[in-house]
Amino acid sequence: MTVLALDPLDLAALLCSRVCHDVISPVGAIINGLEVLEEEASEEMRGFAIDLIKKSAEQASTRLQFCRLAFGAAGSAGASIDTGDAEKVARGLFTNERTELAWRSPSLLMPKNKVKLILNLCLIAAAAIPRGGIIEVVIADAASATRIDVAARGANAKLAHHVPLLLAGTPESSPSSPQDVQAYYTSLVAGAAGMGIAVATLPDCIRFSAAPLLAVVTTSPAGSLFKEGSR
Repeated sequence: MTVLALDPLDLAALLCSRVCHDVISPVGAIINGLEVLEEEASEEMRGFAIDLIKKSAEQASTRLQFCRLAFGAAGSAGASIDTGDAEKVARGLFTNERTELAWRSPSLLMPKNKVKLILNLCLIAAAAIPRGGIIEVVIADAASATRIDVAARGANAKLAHHVPLLLAGTPESSPSSPQDVQAYYTSLVAGAAGMGIAVATLPDCIRFSAAPLLAVVTTSPAGSLFKEGSR
């Protein structure tokens, strides 16, 4: 299959759209709350507006902190990041949501791109269970190799058929939406981290596994796809 490369400017534009999509809702709610404060004399309505502003500001801040770590530079090139920081921003993202985060890993110092990979897989996992459920993160960082497992468990867990190809860096067509660019960007981060991504579809569960690259590409009968080897 032909490996498609997205134009850098298109990639930057789609990623910016992806981040803006996450932040625009709470920012809009803050503006609405401020308008209520300006126009309403009712103490009850003003109290409601203040509560809305507080909650929306917290939500916007949480999402920006997550995006900073998942998409941003987060330190100089080659920097290491504590996975405890990644867990913190991930837990903040899923607070008050129908999705529960089960982070099963001690704090570890890991290369920046591996931490970014974990967080981006969490976003893709969350999209696979729109009705809510559990996202389970397991990180094994042995001396010889790192393995990352992120599972999305929930009723009718589902992944669009083209997402595994995007994660493998071999999409059928160039990503054209903020949703598709999420998976494509994750494949780029995985490659930069020297890892390949496997996707397994099970009843009410989608499992993403990242492990060091080998030399072949294999596709299992069960529908998982493992991208291995250099790009």
